[in-house]
Amino acid sequence: MKHKFLFSVFVIFFILVFISLGSWQIIRLNWKNNLILEIENSLKNPPIELKQSKLENYLKIKTSGKVDFDKQIYLYSLNDEGTPGFEVVSPLFIDNENYLLNRGWISFEKKYSSEINKFDETKIIGTLKLQGRKNIFKPENDLNDNYWFSLNRDDISKFTGKKFSKYIIYLDGDYQFPKPKKITANISNNHKKYAITWFSLAISILLLYLYFRKKNY
Repeated sequence: MKHKFLFSVFVIFFILVFISLGSWQIIRLNWKNNLILEIENSLKNPPIELKQSKLENYLKIKTSGKVDFDKQIYLYSLNDEGTPGFEVVSPLFIDNENYLLNRGWISFEKKYSSEINKFDETKIIGTLKLQGRKNIFKPENDLNDNYWFSLNRDDISKFTGKKFSKYIIYLDGDYQFPKPKKITANISNNHKKYAITWFSLAISILLLYLYFRKKNY
């Protein structure tokens, strides 16, 4: 009898754990849906003057400044077709503020090419995005060869000699070299699938428990 009681407690414990995990995923799903809706609405708005705005993630802005083409960062990246190349990330100085301007993707052979620097610094339109965290599986940056795998802030300071805003400006416009990265609200949202998985496990364990309980009593 004691073993049956302990087994029941064990099963109920795991059922409650799986239900809790499923409920947490439902909460995350609602949060992610609201975030996606907020991003979509933000991207539909016309750009506003950067100097007159409160910095927010996915805010569309317009500004002007001075680009340091000599300290451009070449960040390894794949384009939409999966072709490897670089994202050109340029230091941008706006009055007393320093930003990183992601101007878009180029093929490897375009690195250091003069044609990628044909750019109107007086009419910059783009989208602000918070700088993400480094993926621990990415290799270390090679500052000597200007070959980057992540925008490590310490490496950026060593390379440029300056500190930058935590927001990166992703350039928007009809440019070919570099090709600006399209910013969308298509972010990962698998919480519904995870919730179904956890609830299914809870139900499966409950049904198995009831079956064995009926069979042995």
